[in-house]
Amino acid sequence: MNLEGAIVHPVTVDAAGDHTGRPSRAAYGLGHLVSLVAEGKAATRADLSRLTGLARSTVSQRVELLVRNDVLRDTGDGPSTGGRRPTLLKLAPGVGVVLAADIGATHCRLAIADLTGRIAGDIDTRLAVASGPEAVLGWVIEGFRQLLRDAGLDAGAVRAVGIGVPGPVEFATGTVVQPPIMPGWDGLVMPDWFADHFDAPVLVDNDVNIMALGEYSGRGLAASDLLFVKVSTGIGCGIISDGRLHRGADGAAGDIGHVRVTDGDDTVCTCGNTGCLEAVASGAAVARRLARDGLDAQTARDVVELAKAGDARAARSVRLAGERIGEVVAALVNFYNPSTIVIGGALSELRDDLLAGIRGVVYHRALPLATRHLTIETTKLGRRAGVLGASVLAARHALSPAGMAGLLRAHGLADA
Repeated sequence: MNLEGAIVHPVTVDAAGDHTGRPSRAAYGLGHLVSLVAEGKAATRADLSRLTGLARSTVSQRVELLVRNDVLRDTGDGPSTGGRRPTLLKLAPGVGVVLAADIGATHCRLAIADLTGRIAGDIDTRLAVASGPEAVLGWVIEGFRQLLRDAGLDAGAVRAVGIGVPGPVEFATGTVVQPPIMPGWDGLVMPDWFADHFDAPVLVDNDVNIMALGEYSGRGLAASDLLFVKVSTGIGCGIISDGRLHRGADGAAGDIGHVRVTDGDDTVCTCGNTGCLEAVASGAAVARRLARDGLDAQTARDVVELAKAGDARAARSVRLAGERIGEVVAALVNFYNPSTIVIGGALSELRDDLLAGIRGVVYHRALPLATRHLTIETTKLGRRAGVLGASVLAARHALSPAGMAGLLRAHGLADA
């Protein structure tokens, strides 16, 4: 997998503001000027003055300070609007990087990116999360070190780390909470594992949430209400509401794999309940069913390979799984009314069979008003969605006021 040069669209960073939503002039310290440039909202000193309401002389003084301290860089002249051609600004190369990890049930992908979201390098491997935190996170730390060495950087250049894991997470603390398929991880405070290696914030979220964030950002912010449904070893859903990731009160939003389906019968799920969607329609569930029929299927990836090879039983099983998933998705459409539903995960590679099952039930069961402008499609980013989402998660923090304050301190500046 080569992500080098991949770009996610800029993420909006919240700023202090008045009741109109417009940030006050006092809110625009050095950090906010840097954020506006990094987000792509401002390319010149005039842009910064217009967006902040600060006098051009004030903006010029602050920008010169940032340029002298290698935070921003002048990159040549922009197009003229009738007068003198403006000097363009961008983040300096030495301003720092973010590290990203997408830890799945059977894989792990890592990337290093600048604060604009441009991927500079990536690595991936097959690694079972059931191997435990010591094996998995040990590989992640070594992989991060390798990416930094390849980029000619040391750990001091890291401004934030974003990580996705295939289980419930208490986002505020980065604690893994009772994950069904992650033995040995329950109660693990993941940022503590990285404290001795990187002096940077570590943000941890459910892998489906970071996939939703990556897919949303990769679409140019065109779909402000989006559901990302991952169908792989398990089933989960990431929710983007009005452009923001919705985690719920305790980080459990979107755990649709444990919704009971009408024909789930007494099939036991990994969560301990019976008849869950994940127990009857996930890639693992389809693989078990095919194995009972005598086929060589152990994982969701095996199901994909069988169907691609033309096995009719595998293709039919995926279509039936899609119908069961569609039953739950139809309820989500009625409840949430998204504009876009994106299907990702290993089984999404079987686009025709999986989407046929999902779409047929959704358009039959959901209300016409809720489906009037609804788009249901497979992921545009594929396997890149998770690691790109993790980089967005990290970059969003790095560009926040708190993140900018840390960056400026690293350059010997105060955010004034």
